[in-house]
Amino acid sequence: MKYYMIDAFTDELFKGNPAGVCLLEKELPDSVMQKIAFENNLAETAFLLKKDSTYYLRWFTPEFEIDLCGHATLATAFVVMNYVEPSLNQVEFETKSGRLSVVRNEDLYMMNFPSRMPAPIQMDQTLIEKALGCRVLEIHSSRDLVLLVKDEETVEKLKVNKILLSSINPDVSFGVIVTAKGESCDFVSRFFTPNAGSDEDPVTGSAHSSLIPFWSQRLNKTQMVAKQLSKRSGVLMCEDRGERVTISGKAICYLEGNIRLN
Repeated sequence: MKYYMIDAFTDELFKGNPAGVCLLEKELPDSVMQKIAFENNLAETAFLLKKDSTYYLRWFTPEFEIDLCGHATLATAFVVMNYVEPSLNQVEFETKSGRLSVVRNEDLYMMNFPSRMPAPIQMDQTLIEKALGCRVLEIHSSRDLVLLVKDEETVEKLKVNKILLSSINPDVSFGVIVTAKGESCDFVSRFFTPNAGSDEDPVTGSAHSSLIPFWSQRLNKTQMVAKQLSKRSGVLMCEDRGERVTISGKAICYLEGNIRLN
């Protein structure tokens, strides 16, 4: 099958978040897709299958399938609109999170995702603060834990204890988002997945399904610019549209090749 590795949420190689994109010619057993994702050893590998005129998209971490992945969706749309059907400026995917659309506007790819407003929850902050090495002001939860801290510098300079962070009950959330109001943009974040086969995700589109409504309410803004402050870093153009959010970014191809299964 054709295979691509795309750096998403950036227009520079070795920045943003790398995702694998597999173009399926036929359905594969879940177990085989899981082995491919493990072999690729990226945060997410996307599997795209076209039936008739419909694209079906799934995402796998090295450990398990997930229900929503932003950077791998952007990467897949980039592949479709540059290598598969370059005449397209919009593509729709059927996924476990419903129908997702991506629109191309020059070199920006705008994704339309469900909004997931996090709700405040009560948790023992002692372990979390030890794991992050900083004070946590508020704890919220949607798919992920959303931890509000003092400022952008605190997010940037986090010294995370991976062992302690992984001991947080994995049933509470998929990942851990640490966020603060931005100084160089509207808001910043970092995203950790200690129980999903990786430590820190470079740029996480799906986390912004929660961050966008969270910060839109606090900043009283619908259009925002966000930065994820990982070592690779990335920029996301965000808009709150009520029950939906849009997340826009750029992408660049690092690798094009073939996966051989026999």
